[in-house]
Amino acid sequence: MKISWTWFHKLGSPKWFYAISGRMLPWLAGAAVILLLVGITWGLAFAPQDYQQGNSFRIIYIHVPAAMLAQSCYVLLAVAGVVGLVWKMKLADVALQCAAPIGAWMTAVALVTGAIWGKPTWGSWWVWDARLTSMLILLFLYFGIIALGQAISNRDSAAKACAVLAIVGVVNIPIIKYSVEWWNTLHQGATFTLTEKPAMPAEMWLPLLCTALGFYCFFGAVLLLRMRLEVLKREARASWVRDEVLNSLGRRAAQ
Repeated sequence: MKISWTWFHKLGSPKWFYAISGRMLPWLAGAAVILLLVGITWGLAFAPQDYQQGNSFRIIYIHVPAAMLAQSCYVLLAVAGVVGLVWKMKLADVALQCAAPIGAWMTAVALVTGAIWGKPTWGSWWVWDARLTSMLILLFLYFGIIALGQAISNRDSAAKACAVLAIVGVVNIPIIKYSVEWWNTLHQGATFTLTEKPAMPAEMWLPLLCTALGFYCFFGAVLLLRMRLEVLKREARASWVRDEVLNSLGRRAAQ
């Protein structure tokens, strides 16, 4: 059976991406708002207390989704790096550059909320735990990619350098994930996984699932918005951009 790769090559077209992302944005943004409102409200106000940690565990509804998204975002950077180096798709560099700041923010949120959670649980804001240390390294990797992209003036050279760093740095992701199993750490294991039954009751993990999905929808919406702006910036001289601007002005005038 012959496989058509037309869809894959379309991903490299700025014009096609701009059109399809414009249709996806409202759905992602709407889903993010609904899921985050439901998940956070349910988790903070209605979920039962933890039998050991009391109400302090409720920060899990921010900390866990942020940590999950921080790691997933870096995997996306590595995939974008491979696509950019192998298939020379410039849109892959756009995705990499636009996703890196979001990933850095999510990593920072995970570290800060983890410190807040760690104070009543461990009695300390920070310990040089394997999970915490590897997450801190992840933050530095994000900073390195952002700085590298801004330091090199030539866009093609910057794209290659950032792609290589993203690919090399992805080795830190399995270290983060399995650090609690490979070393004796204070950090607890996975809260829930797709392959095992959650250890928490449904009224505790369901709002966490809603919040996690909301974080991913939020990430998708913000990433598409940032990429659309970057595409317009890079393709400013293209005829389709001028047509898009004129059509947009025409729609506003008609309203």
